[in-house]
Amino acid sequence: MVNKENSKERPRMEKLLRSIRNNAFSLIMGTALIVMLVNSDAKSFVLRQMMLTGLFNANIDEKDASEKSVGTKIDFNFEDENGTVQNTTSLRNKVVFINFWASWCPPCRAEFPSIETLYLTFKDNPEVFFLVINMDSKLSTAKAYLNKEQYSIPLYTSHGGVPKEIFSGALPTTIVLDKDGKIRFHHTGFANYSGDGFLRQIGELIKE
Repeated sequence: MVNKENSKERPRMEKLLRSIRNNAFSLIMGTALIVMLVNSDAKSFVLRQMMLTGLFNANIDEKDASEKSVGTKIDFNFEDENGTVQNTTSLRNKVVFINFWASWCPPCRAEFPSIETLYLTFKDNPEVFFLVINMDSKLSTAKAYLNKEQYSIPLYTSHGGVPKEIFSGALPTTIVLDKDGKIRFHHTGFANYSGDGFLRQIGELIKE
């Protein structure tokens, strides 16, 4: 009697094991997706791995016909960590890299190492200015995140309104201004700003 029961159970167990094996990939991917959706660090890690493919390398030469702001001038006020307020007009004759970001934003976290690399490459060049504008509710939160990750790029906040033509509220948003204050690059979403091509293009803007 026992042998008959065992013989009936064996096919059921084998079928169950086959089902688990066949669906293992789906289970793993489903679990990874859930983790990515609920965990900012996990999501930023996955996005950072995607950036390594090269598909998200920033390119100033690419012109998006739908991006009407390219070629126009912008002016707005910004404030440094000491409370000093400036206007972007004071940055004429410099190439200006502007990035709107927040520490809670996974795509912002994903691209930030590349921004830090870009900053370290040009930080000693007087013809380049990095205007990294934090959108956290508290600047101390952003500073704590940068300290934790050992990033050295300085932080700013917007002071008053920012033209909607360049920042609609989507994070991250990145703009590059030439020395005349004209927009030469405007991108919404994460990207890699440490690629050789982008570094070369920034160098070319400096020479203009």
